[in-house]
Amino acid sequence: MAQSAITPVEIPVSQPVVAKLPVRVVAPWAAFFGLLMLVLLYFVGAEQGAFSVFSGEGVHEWVHDGRHLLGFPCH
Repeated sequence: MAQSAITPVEIPVSQPVVAKLPVRVVAPWAAFFGLLMLVLLYFVGAEQGAFSVFSGEGVHEWVHDGRHLLGFPCH
């Protein structure tokens, strides 16, 4: 009973595939999403102030909870 009847089988280890993306492909998307995030940050943090784009309370009401969540004072 000291010998095993099953021979060990080696399982091949696969290497992860690393896709190399050129900077010229990624840069426009990074710039687009960066600009989008800055616009979103403006509307959440600075709208209703001295640099207000839209008058009234509409934007303030839409982003009110987000302002408190991110720590922007609004009252």
